[in-house]
Amino acid sequence: MKVFARRAALESGWASDVRLTVAQGRIAGIDTGVAPQSGDIRVDTLLPALSNLHSHSFQRAMAGMTEYRQKGRENFWTWRALMYRFLDHLTPEQIRAIASLAFMEMQLTGFAAVGEFHYLHHAAGGTAYDDPAELSARIMQAAQETGIGLTHLPVLYTYGDVGERPLNGGQLRFGHTLDAFSRLVARCNDMIRDMPADTQVGIAPHSLRATSPADLAEVVARHPDGPVHMHIAEQRKEVEDVSAVLGARPVEWLLEHHSVGPRWCLIHATHMTEGETDRLAQTGAVVGLCPVTEANLGDGVFNGRSFLDAGGRFGVGTDSNINISVSEELRMMEYAQRLFHQQRNVLATENGSTGQGLYLAAARGGAQALSRDCGALADGNWADLLAIDSTAPALCALRDEQILDGFVFAGDRRLITDVWCAGRHQVQAGRHVAQDQILSQYRAAMTGLMAKLD
Repeated sequence: MKVFARRAALESGWASDVRLTVAQGRIAGIDTGVAPQSGDIRVDTLLPALSNLHSHSFQRAMAGMTEYRQKGRENFWTWRALMYRFLDHLTPEQIRAIASLAFMEMQLTGFAAVGEFHYLHHAAGGTAYDDPAELSARIMQAAQETGIGLTHLPVLYTYGDVGERPLNGGQLRFGHTLDAFSRLVARCNDMIRDMPADTQVGIAPHSLRATSPADLAEVVARHPDGPVHMHIAEQRKEVEDVSAVLGARPVEWLLEHHSVGPRWCLIHATHMTEGETDRLAQTGAVVGLCPVTEANLGDGVFNGRSFLDAGGRFGVGTDSNINISVSEELRMMEYAQRLFHQQRNVLATENGSTGQGLYLAAARGGAQALSRDCGALADGNWADLLAIDSTAPALCALRDEQILDGFVFAGDRRLITDVWCAGRHQVQAGRHVAQDQILSQYRAAMTGLMAKLD
């Protein structure tokens, strides 16, 4: 397959008249300053597509259901209570249909791969399925149906809260012992043999709330390779509870007790001291930021400027999937910093484009977090490609170095014409190749689910 672009954002900078060769899902050659040839797929502006490093796909079906106020109760924890009620009714087939919709929407808005932080393992009440990976299999089916690149992250969730409190209510669908979790991961690794070659499996010890210190040490030791993802320091209450039980703040405790490094991705890390921020940046781990969800839940503002000044790496995820959008995640990330610091272009490199800096850094960070060969248009990388139309009104007056500013701050999915996921051309002319089928299945699943919730 050959893709010809009028311009492309290469590792060396912007180039004109670029022709990419794609073979076996990977970029196998890049020529610049050439003419298109017969049979080439022609696009306007070609970018490395981002990886969505943090998703709970089933929560896509809850979008818009929690935007009301209860006096004295409106916070993350009341949102979580509704999520647990929601879990009482979800079936495996509904989970697959919802995941397919979420994955399709990710592609339509510019993501070529996803890290699915998957903690839904059992039937309602905690009853085990005959196949312990029944619901992981549904996530993989959704990835195959949509063609998105998948790093599957089964979650170890053993306790109901910090201090090894028992699971209760909706949490019973999440629970695993260490041995059961290891069997689940092994089963997932078996299943990906039938998946596309870019599919991977990592692990996700949920948080310091849902694991014990001993279990966290053991699960990391049992799985010495591949990505390790973990929620940390998202909410002030979490920081207070962990400090009270473990004697240290969450990030502080983790850095003292584990060799956190480049295979780790710490999700949110919203509430850190300056010292924690600097220390985390030095580890080479990726911080997984989900600015739209963090804003929706009222989490707080990440210490972004200090983290980037210290050389920290980040990527973005869609978490609760309330509004799936590459541009919106990056825009919210910068705008939160502007509101907090009361300045403009807070996260820009010195004398650099804010949008371009954010986009390309998120591409690199997301690739690292998912242990995926992507994040740049370079020989040997997976062909995770995003094409946008620079003749659209939001971009037509911009110079090359301003194109990503336009996409991030003035753009949306209407600018996107094509997306390839490891060479799979899933979005064409702004439409997903399986869009009608996926929408029909989702609507049927939601009709059945809402009949039970009402």
